Amino acid sequence: MSKQVDVVVAGGGGFIGGHLVGALLTQGLTVRSIDIKPQHDWYQAHGAAENVIADLSLLDNARAGVRGARQVYMLAADMGGMGFIENNKAACMMSVLTSTHMLQAAHEAGVERYFYSSSACVYAAGKQTDPNVTALREKDAYPAQPEDGYGWEKLFSERMCGHYEQDYGFTTRVARYHNVYGPYGTWTGGREKAPAAVCRKVAEAVLSGNHRIEIWGDGLQTRSFMYIGDCLDGSQMIMNGDSSAPVNLGSSELVSINQLVDLVEQIAGIRCKRDYRLDAPQGVRGRNSDNALIREIYGWEPSIPLVDGLEKTYAWVYDQVKRSNQ
Repeated sequence: MSKQVDVVVAGGGGFIGGHLVGALLTQGLTVRSIDIKPQHDWYQAHGAAENVIADLSLLDNARAGVRGARQVYMLAADMGGMGFIENNKAACMMSVLTSTHMLQAAHEAGVERYFYSSSACVYAAGKQTDPNVTALREKDAYPAQPEDGYGWEKLFSERMCGHYEQDYGFTTRVARYHNVYGPYGTWTGGREKAPAAVCRKVAEAVLSGNHRIEIWGDGLQTRSFMYIGDCLDGSQMIMNGDSSAPVNLGSSELVSINQLVDLVEQIAGIRCKRDYRLDAPQGVRGRNSDNALIREIYGWEPSIPLVDGLEKTYAWVYDQVKRSNQ
């Protein structure tokens, strides 16, 4: 690895990480992108970055990975959509090794700033039982009742970041991501999230002529979805900001899964018969981001309309589905 680098992106071979590496490079920064996957499995690999394959759950690898870095974005985690999270709780919790060792290594190396990507899955399940949910405020993470497995790991790692700042004066920043989507993400195989899954199902319906799709749950469950462009802008803003408090980073545009399907069908120009699979994983009944704190601290919040982001995402997913069928 090179001796000096402006930024390390842990999980740089992932969906958000790949986009972030590209954005940082366009800003003229030197970037070390690290991921456990073979490089041919990276979502995006940028030739201008220093691309490293390493298991960052091992402390020695974490130390080597952050060496000479000024900033670290810690995005690496074993995760996916609700189907993966609900059926792989132990695997999701094992990400605590990566989270802890990267934090420890970054502090030891004298990194100036450390960003941790947390999740809306840290929020108490008891506050998410109604599709007409009251938007989640940052304080709603306590008393703690997060998503089992993945949510507990994220909440623990948030607290570790806070303690490193309190005990050692190490500058840490935490963003709670709410359902990030966009092109160059997982769109099949079981780890995809709702926007990509719906785009894939509608694209398959278009290409096959069989206008019938499966929906997990009754379609009434609600979410907000943040386009990758807003995620990148918000993450860098929070990294370079003055507040160490965990902050929501998500759209406040609440939609039901049925409404999400409506939008994708509108983009595709078809209508589909919907088969509702009520025994499938569907997570909490309602989740939305309260953006009062991010507006108060930064005077900003995610603002890309869902339909605009879905148009770009659907076009990309459609191309992937068409290519896979050839």
